[in-house]
Amino acid sequence: MNPKRKKKLILILSLFAGFACVFALAFYSLKGNLDHFYSPHEVLEGQVKPGQRLKVGGIVKDHSVEHSEDSLDVTFIVTDTLGDVIINYTGILPDLFREGQGVVIQGVLNEQGGVDADKVLAKHDENYTPPEAAAALMKAAEKQEQDAAKKYSNQ
Repeated sequence: MNPKRKKKLILILSLFAGFACVFALAFYSLKGNLDHFYSPHEVLEGQVKPGQRLKVGGIVKDHSVEHSEDSLDVTFIVTDTLGDVIINYTGILPDLFREGQGVVIQGVLNEQGGVDADKVLAKHDENYTPPEAAAALMKAAEKQEQDAAKKYSNQ
């Protein structure tokens, strides 16, 4: 092989390898900042490890919101009808937050199986449910129908 071509080939291959390393390091460092979406029953099934960042979506369960009297601590339950997850949040809740409404919670799963929330996102009008929460609720309803059909067919 011609020495000039060999030098060019080595230069091109080393540049390509360098760019590949830079992109690999960038994607690896961003991986830790991703929050994957889970429904409450997926959290209860153990698909998330304690300490892992996540998003949980569903409906705020009726009569589950408890405000602390001396701080901004709030505890409430998010459900998808198949499972309930306890959410612990410190801060001011969105104006549209209320029982029976769709929410998406960003936070970290704690050792007790609840979520220590960093952010609470509430729906913005009557007709809106967060897409992730709507999909989780539909999936839960389908699973309930399948379970009922299995139970009925076994009798």
